[in-house]
Amino acid sequence: MPDSRNWFKSIPPERERKLLSSQRHGLFIKADDKQLINFASNDYLGLATHPNLRDAAIQEIRDHGLGSGASRLVSGDDPLLHELENRLAQWKGFDACLVVGSGMLANIGLIQTLADRHTRLFTDKLNHASLVDGARLSEGKVDRYHHLDLTQLQTLLKKHSAAQRIIISDGVFSMDGDIANLKALITLAEQEDTLLLIDDAHGTGVLGKNAKGLTDLSNIAGHHRLIEVGTLGKAFGCYGAFILGTSEMIEGLRQRMRTLIYSTALPAALPAAALEALALIQQGDVVKQLHHNVALFKQEASSLPLMPSETPIQPLLAKSDCHALEMSGKLKNAGFFISAIRPPTVPEGTSRLRITLSASHSETQIHQLIQALKTII
Repeated sequence: MPDSRNWFKSIPPERERKLLSSQRHGLFIKADDKQLINFASNDYLGLATHPNLRDAAIQEIRDHGLGSGASRLVSGDDPLLHELENRLAQWKGFDACLVVGSGMLANIGLIQTLADRHTRLFTDKLNHASLVDGARLSEGKVDRYHHLDLTQLQTLLKKHSAAQRIIISDGVFSMDGDIANLKALITLAEQEDTLLLIDDAHGTGVLGKNAKGLTDLSNIAGHHRLIEVGTLGKAFGCYGAFILGTSEMIEGLRQRMRTLIYSTALPAALPAAALEALALIQQGDVVKQLHHNVALFKQEASSLPLMPSETPIQPLLAKSDCHALEMSGKLKNAGFFISAIRPPTVPEGTSRLRITLSASHSETQIHQLIQALKTII
């Protein structure tokens, strides 16, 4: 008879993952009663604890309460959601925008809505789990191409015809910090008559002089073949996600996307805070500070075995799963919090420390981290 006590296979200790009971205090994280400098967060601009965001959220809760009470299509569609959608679409250079509960809900719901049994999906092998699961859960046939291998992608596109076809890729790959060639991808989409879906969760608010992300840097924002997914939970310091596209595409999603229709709407306190975050990103100072910190780290850490990345994600490869855990532990003893990333999150043989930089880090803290890394290695 089924027994929940032995339902799952045992996991080797070096692969075991634990929830970290911790408290964040701005740039610091308290874990196991020890305060550590956090170099593992996706809060790239340090906005998660910014007083403007905090005050906007608190004021909204005081005025109207916390929970939204229903899905957006029932009674949870607060006017602040529409204001945020309009502002994001205008800023990013798209016709329209749709705000949803999270990046996972966005990608799973989006791909399921776009793809049926007549659809062929062409996906990068290192895409985020939300894109992978969205493709798996759709009725479309999936062809995976080697990471960033546009030659293989083109071969697959020429080989497999279908009534509908979609190329799906991350913009910035969250575990490697490398970047997809969006100009080449949109050219392929035009040549081979496909849509292009780009998740720029780790580029929006981070990359480019104006921090609009990769589609702006590649000068393809608003293209009629392009759908972009972004997040409010990283550079924006909030929670939630958004989808950008043509007016017709966004209206179609609003009517048919199950993860929107059947999910409780985001509480209005979150779009209130996100609007403040957008204003700070557009003002520019936090973006400049982040770019400065990334450049400083790369210059000072040039002798370390880092993977190539021009983003705040600076992965350092380990010799093994155990080695990654060992280095993470030594850094904790030195006062730094950096997670060991192991399979299945990353491919076999590529365990690493995933170092992430923030605009909140001081030059002194960056220098101290680099010295600790050099000592450990």
